[in-house]
Amino acid sequence: MVRLVLFDIDGTLVHTGGAGVKAFAKVFATEFGATDGFERLKFAGRTDVSLVREFFSLHGIPATAENFQRFFERYVFWLDHILHASHTEMCPGVWEFIHQLRALPEPPLLALLTGNIRLGAEIKLRHFDLWSTFETGAFADDHEERDQIAAIARQRATLILQDPLKDDQVLVIGDTPLDIRCGRAIRAKVLAVATGGAGLDELAAHQPDWAVPDLRSVTAAEVVEV
Repeated sequence: MVRLVLFDIDGTLVHTGGAGVKAFAKVFATEFGATDGFERLKFAGRTDVSLVREFFSLHGIPATAENFQRFFERYVFWLDHILHASHTEMCPGVWEFIHQLRALPEPPLLALLTGNIRLGAEIKLRHFDLWSTFETGAFADDHEERDQIAAIARQRATLILQDPLKDDQVLVIGDTPLDIRCGRAIRAKVLAVATGGAGLDELAAHQPDWAVPDLRSVTAAEVVEV
């Protein structure tokens, strides 16, 4: 029986119409005068901090704590602004799947496992009235590496549950091979959905426990009560 379900955000729960990418570009241009090479950044499955560090490196901008703080203070402002002007939508089947999880006889703890910084995640999910759905989570503020974020998310959930989690009691849901990798890093089960950064065949090649077109293709009971 799965007791903890960890959700990725972008491409798994929601599509923001590229608001995050646009906010990144806006801050790099307006705060740091850096525009060239932005197309080289691969956002899917990455952490916000690692993306900023990579772009700083491309432009010879010192990766200081002050510059990261400067970037993210402006990023959340622009993210909120751009999000409200973007075409956004929830991924297919998300609300139905969450309702199914909540309706189970022993509903699992719902949490976030994301490469977004915490405030960025909150801004995105509040836009869809999803933020209050999740009791805990881990974010790019916690660690730059996605695998370590996964470990932190599991640890926080364990503290809430007040009971050690067995490996097969944790389920990670994501839309990229990097989500599958970080799920395996904490020895969790993995449900991969082809609603974002990768196609179904590519996801299946990384051998998640389930690979489905979207969350309408599977029931909560199928992946939790096993």
